[in-house]
Amino acid sequence: MSETHSSESTTKGQSRQSLADPKLLSVCLGGTAIIVLSGIVQLSFGAYSMSIPQAWRALFDPTVIFDYRWLLNFFLGEEILEVLTGYETSQLPELSTETHIVWDLRLPRVIVAILVGMSLAVSGVIFQAVTRNELASPFILGVSSGAGLMVLVVLTVFSGLTTFLPLVAAAGGAGAFLLVYLIAWNNGTSPVRLVLAGVIVGTVCGSFQTALFVFTDDIGVVQQAISWLNGSLSGVGWQEVRMALPWTTVSVGLAYLSSRQLDVLLLGEGTASALGMSVERVRFSLSGLAVLAAASSIAVAGIVSFVGLIVPHIVRNVVGSDHKKLMIGCLFVGPALMVSADVGARLALNPVQIPVGIVTGLIGGPYFLYLMRKKQQLGEL
Repeated sequence: MSETHSSESTTKGQSRQSLADPKLLSVCLGGTAIIVLSGIVQLSFGAYSMSIPQAWRALFDPTVIFDYRWLLNFFLGEEILEVLTGYETSQLPELSTETHIVWDLRLPRVIVAILVGMSLAVSGVIFQAVTRNELASPFILGVSSGAGLMVLVVLTVFSGLTTFLPLVAAAGGAGAFLLVYLIAWNNGTSPVRLVLAGVIVGTVCGSFQTALFVFTDDIGVVQQAISWLNGSLSGVGWQEVRMALPWTTVSVGLAYLSSRQLDVLLLGEGTASALGMSVERVRFSLSGLAVLAAASSIAVAGIVSFVGLIVPHIVRNVVGSDHKKLMIGCLFVGPALMVSADVGARLALNPVQIPVGIVTGLIGGPYFLYLMRKKQQLGEL
């Protein structure tokens, strides 16, 4: 009994020590600083510009901060506000122009960017461990292509279902993942078969997307679809926050709890099996978790490229391959990249807003090329 207690105490001590790693702490503090600075810029500038002190005062306006009714209205919605308190939004204290702009229009965009950055980074960590390939991304298993195809089908053929567009995107991504897994299955799967199957499914879905563009006459629909496929946070609000927050919380929490399994997977199938792991079952469940994380971001922001690729790699270069530290670091660096990229997307050509996926692509493309040239072995093939 004493030996068991001693072993548990040692494990907990090692866990606390690893989480107190100075390198991890520096990553977290650096990511937090970028999020705060980028967020303040996002809140301050735009069609209605205000000074940074004005934006700061609006963010911490006592009318909102100390009135639980406004907080319920923003985070839970008008219907739940009315059910819980009996108040309607029109009966709440009036907000100043600056407070209205910050809380109603700009803050939810920052929060969605944070949630998307977390989801994509965590999804990337999982996919890179499952495929044992540091150049893998959340979309290597066809998730993005499947989601994009289903979005285009709804926009061009079943326009009456546009209300359910986020759910359709998530279902399309999950369906593409299942198809990839079926193609890759041959008395089990392997990282190379999963990657190749993802390329096959992605190529086929991309061909169907192109065909749908060709046969679509409505320019407005085409522009909406292009914006979605390139990833965009334009027009997101508290509804998207409420949509993404539960799924992001669940997927991130489960991913952190799965850190040990991810560490074991990196040892190779033979070693993992020898340690008693059911490799296929764990690989399938973890891949499904990665799909859930990616789908939660696709549902609110469309297809944002490269975040799931470069964020895990950047964090890994600093803190190492321990997945507990890697997960925590990604929860800060992913949002930092997304919020800062969205600032560029919104303000670079102001008043014209470009999709944030274009900005992340311009950042991630050269970095991906750098990784390809740097690495001698791109994965266990």
